[in-house]
Amino acid sequence: MLGLILAPIHHLRPVRALAATLRAIHELFWALLFLQVFGPSALTGIVAIALPYTGVFAKVYSEMLEEADRRPDELLPPNTGAVVRFIYARVPMALAPFRIYTMYRVECGLRSSAVLGFIGLPTLGFELDTFFKVAKFENVAAVLIIYYVLIGTIRWWLRPVLLPFYLIGSAVLLFSLGGPPFELSNLLRFLTSDIVPQPLRNADLSLASTWSAFWTWLSMLLSNQAWPGLINTFLVTQMALAVTMIVAFLGFPLIVPRLTGKLGGIGGNVLLVVGRSTPEYMLVYIFLQMLGPSMLPAIVALGLHNGAIIAHLLGRQAEAITPNLRPDAPKGFNLYLYEYVPRLYGNFLAYSFYRWEIILRESAIVGILGVKTLGFFVDGVITEIRLDRAIILIGITVLATFVVDWIARAIRRRFKLSMNDRNSKERALVEP
Repeated sequence: MLGLILAPIHHLRPVRALAATLRAIHELFWALLFLQVFGPSALTGIVAIALPYTGVFAKVYSEMLEEADRRPDELLPPNTGAVVRFIYARVPMALAPFRIYTMYRVECGLRSSAVLGFIGLPTLGFELDTFFKVAKFENVAAVLIIYYVLIGTIRWWLRPVLLPFYLIGSAVLLFSLGGPPFELSNLLRFLTSDIVPQPLRNADLSLASTWSAFWTWLSMLLSNQAWPGLINTFLVTQMALAVTMIVAFLGFPLIVPRLTGKLGGIGGNVLLVVGRSTPEYMLVYIFLQMLGPSMLPAIVALGLHNGAIIAHLLGRQAEAITPNLRPDAPKGFNLYLYEYVPRLYGNFLAYSFYRWEIILRESAIVGILGVKTLGFFVDGVITEIRLDRAIILIGITVLATFVVDWIARAIRRRFKLSMNDRNSKERALVEP
């Protein structure tokens, strides 16, 4: 609802900046911050997911509204109010893409909810973490099976007619679960004291000594934590992007029956669905148990997850391509190499650069698991209840995300790369 409210005014620079900032901060970072206010309750998870998703919905809904047919709006009388125009002339024309993208975001929300369990909220991620720590691997398998069934059957249990019951039931459960009582004083302390840099708290801002102490404090934070974390985050990001591109390039033929046959296409589709449906954070956690603490588990997991997403999108586009039917037309590997690859290569690069900024966010957050990216240092200072330092480190993550996003968009413009039929892309993401 918040994203829909912001969508019509998303073209305003302050609103666009707000939405970009909200979605640049990973929901796990939001959860770590709001744990200090709401405790390990359902409310923490709701706020942590709602804030970045508001930024995402505001941007995507605004684009869908811009692309929708404007003729009904133009036919209304000139004195029609803006709210009436929006509700009766613009939203109805964008309802179909709204529905497709919202369904996709529900799946993303399920992944995010599961991941929040790794920081203490009682979701599936919490159960997975608990069973791994006590070496009950059969229970780990059971949790993963439950998760895949939940994701795989979303088309059947998420029906529009059932939404009112889900909303009412969720509200009842939210109040019945209870949890730590919310105190306004905690929120006020968080906003007015906890996130204020320590040298500036209760200090005279007119004194040069105050700002000298602040600069010393900031310099130490940047040199000891921010800079090493940023370097490691970029290293993981770039190597994960390379793995992503390899997985996508080699993986999309798996779901093209003309290349792998009908049976092979079914098996390949299952592999890609599992790869893209499993939260990247959960994959990193599993690979850390298998490969030990290093950057390698993060690189492999992020590459497999994002590569499966791009391979799925490219495979769906490849199915729509009609190959050359001449007697001397290529077949098998030559069909893949000389027919499909040249025609999909532009989209392949566009998708890869689009995922670059997302991989950076994911690379930062996996530091909570022990990989020394920015998330590692954010988690450390939050554990020490130094929220002022956490805000600075998270802000650096946001700036890095903006820089990578700007570079990726510049590259796409420079080489005229575009993700054709964005609505088809979103439809491919939500269909099994």
